[in-house]
Amino acid sequence: MDDFLRLSASTARFTYGAPRAFAFGDEGRLLWFLRSTGPTDPFDSLWVLDTATGTESRLADPLELCPELRREPGARPGLPGLPELPELPAAERRLRERIRLVAAGIGSYALSGDGRRAVFALYGRLYEVTADGTGQPAPIPAAGPALDPRPNADGSRTAYVSADALYVAPGGQVSPADGARWGLAEFAAAEELGRSRGHWWSPDGVTLLAARVLESALQRRYFADPAHPELPAGDFAYPEAGGPNAEVQLWVLGPDGARVRLDWDAESYPYVSDAGWESTGEILLTVQNRLQQTVLLLCADPATGRTRELSRTVHPQWVDPLPGTPARLPDGRMLTAADTPGDARALAVDGAPLTGDGVQVRRVAGVHEGRLLIEAGLRDPAEQQVLLLDPATGSLAPLADGPGVHSVQAGAGTLLLTSADADGIRRLVRTADGREFTPADLSRPLPYRVVPVLERVTEHGVPTALVLPRDHVPGRRLPVLVDAYGGPGYQDVSAEPRRWQAKQWWADQGFAVVTVDNRGTPYVSPAFTHAMYRGFSEVTLEDQVAALRALGARHPDLDLGRVGVRGWSYGGYLSAMAVLRRPDVFHAAAAGAAPTDFRHYDTAYTERYLGLPQDNPEVYERDSLLTDAPKLTRPLLLVTGLADDNVHPSHTLRLSQALTDAGRPHQLLALPGVTHMTPGGTREKVMALELEFFRRELG
Repeated sequence: MDDFLRLSASTARFTYGAPRAFAFGDEGRLLWFLRSTGPTDPFDSLWVLDTATGTESRLADPLELCPELRREPGARPGLPGLPELPELPAAERRLRERIRLVAAGIGSYALSGDGRRAVFALYGRLYEVTADGTGQPAPIPAAGPALDPRPNADGSRTAYVSADALYVAPGGQVSPADGARWGLAEFAAAEELGRSRGHWWSPDGVTLLAARVLESALQRRYFADPAHPELPAGDFAYPEAGGPNAEVQLWVLGPDGARVRLDWDAESYPYVSDAGWESTGEILLTVQNRLQQTVLLLCADPATGRTRELSRTVHPQWVDPLPGTPARLPDGRMLTAADTPGDARALAVDGAPLTGDGVQVRRVAGVHEGRLLIEAGLRDPAEQQVLLLDPATGSLAPLADGPGVHSVQAGAGTLLLTSADADGIRRLVRTADGREFTPADLSRPLPYRVVPVLERVTEHGVPTALVLPRDHVPGRRLPVLVDAYGGPGYQDVSAEPRRWQAKQWWADQGFAVVTVDNRGTPYVSPAFTHAMYRGFSEVTLEDQVAALRALGARHPDLDLGRVGVRGWSYGGYLSAMAVLRRPDVFHAAAAGAAPTDFRHYDTAYTERYLGLPQDNPEVYERDSLLTDAPKLTRPLLLVTGLADDNVHPSHTLRLSQALTDAGRPHQLLALPGVTHMTPGGTREKVMALELEFFRRELG
C-alpha cells in the first residue's frame, strides 16, 4: 500500500484518538466520552471532562482491565503484529455491525440516572466506575458473557443481557425462559429503525421495560468461512422482504416477579422504533405500520399495559424519520414532523406548522433554555446549522450557522457544539455561565485540505461535487471516477471533511472524482427524498447520468469517454447497474457489497421504498440486476465480504453466477472473514486493487 492508504488503515480512517459517544451527567457538570490515547491506538478508554474545573480524567483503560489486548510496540490494526482480540459475545458482534461500531476496547457505556456512574461491557465482562476518579473500575458479577449493561437511577443495580436472557445484578435472571430473546433490539429495529436497545429502567430504578423478540418464523442466514473449513457455519435470523418479521412485544418486569405486557395493535403496527419511561407511572413508545406510512406515539400505563394514542403522523409514501420526533413537549403539546406546501421538512405542534419553507429540519436535539435545539439546513444541502426554535412563536435564533456542518448535544444548560469544514472538526463545550472548554482530539490531522467544487445541476437541482488532482493543470483531460452512494438515508455531498480524504487520494491518482446525490438521498427536500418511492433503479441511474453529463459540459477537462464508477453497499448496486444498463456512459465498475436483488434484502428498509414484493412484483423485478447479466459488455469487478450479515455475500455470488451462466467475463474478489464495515485496513487494501483495475481498464 502507498503512504496514504497505510496511514488511513493504521488510523481507522483518521478516527483513532478522536473523542466520541458523548453524554452529559450530573446536571451538565460532567461530560463523559470515549477516546483512545492516540492516532494509532484502536482501544477506546472511558473519559470524563469536569466542566467545573476543565479537567479531563481517564476512568477506565481497557488495556489494564484486559491485559491480553496489549501488543508489541509498532503493531497496527489491520497490519501484521496485531494479536487476536478476545472473543465478543455473538449478540454484541451483531449489534456492533448494526450501529457501525468499529472501535476496539470499550465500545459503549451507559450512565446512571444522576450521571455520576457508568457501566460498560468489555469483551463479555461487566464493569462500573464513578466519576470522582477515586478508584479503579469494579467488576460486576454476570451470569455469563454479557452485553448492553444499563444501571438504574442511583447505580445500585445493573441490567444486562446474556445468552438472550435479561438479568439484574445484584439479583439474577428477570426474563422468563420461554425461547424468546429478551432485552435486545431485533435486526430490523437496530439496522433500519434507529432503535439499538431493548431494555429501560424506570425512573425510580425499580422496574424494567423490556423487549421480547420471537424470531422462530424468520429464515436463517448462514455464514461459512472457506478459509477455515474445520469451523462450523454460523447463522442468525433474518427478516427477508415479503417474509415474516420478528414478533416484538414490550413487557414491564416488576421487582416481585410481576409481568405486564403493553397492549397495542401490534398486528397493524409491528415496528417499535422508540420506547422509554416518561415517569414512573407512564411509558411512551413509537410504533409504525409495516410500510411505515403511519407512525403513532402512544402512552402506556405500566400497571395495566393499556395504551392511548397521543399523535399520528401519516404520509402516502412513507414517513421519513426525523430524529427527535414524535415527542411530547414539556407543556404537553405534541411535536411531529410535517412537510410544508413549499416542500420543506418541517416541525408541527399539535398539527400546526411551526417552521416554514426556508428551513429543512434534520433533527430535534433537545430543549435548551425553554427552546428547542434543532439541526437544520438553511442554505446549501451540504451544510447544516444549529438553531434555537421557540415552540410558542416559531422564531429562530442561530447558535452555529457558519459555513460547514454543525451539530449539538445538550445537558442541563451545557452544550457540546461540533463544527466540521475543510479545516477539520472542532468541538466546544459551553456551560450555562458562559465558560468554554475543548475536549482534546488526539486523532491524526487530516492529510488533505479538500475544497470540492459543489454544484447543483439538472432541472432537479441535484447536488454534486468534483475533486481534481492537487497538481491538476487546466487543459489536461482526466478520466472520470464516479464515487458515490446514491441510496436513501445517506448524504454523500457534505462539508464534513473526513469523507473527502479518500476522494482526494483517488483524484491524485489521476482521476476527476465526481460524487452525485441523486434524488432519493436526504436533506434536499421531501419531494426529492420521496422520488425513490416504488423504484430504486430508474431515478438513481437517470440522475447519475444527467448530472455527469451536466458536469462534463461545465468542466471540459472531464473526459466522458473514460468513466469508471465505484461504490459500496447501495453504491455497489449503483456501480454494477451503471455498466450493465448504461455501458454507453460508464466504461468500468468496481461494485462492493451490492444488494443485487432486493427480494433478498431486509423487510424494513426494502418495503419502506418498494412495498411488499407480493404486491409489487414488477418493481422488484425491475430493480433486480440478475436479469441484466447477459448485457454486460464492460469490465466489472465484484467485491464481497464473506462475513457480511447486512448485504449477505449471496447477493454478489448470485450475480456472479448469472454472469458466468451468460458467458460474461468479470472479476470476483471474495474476502474471508470480512464484514460490511471492512474494518482493520481491508477497505484500503481493496482500494489499492481497485486502483490497479481502473488504471488497466480506463487507460
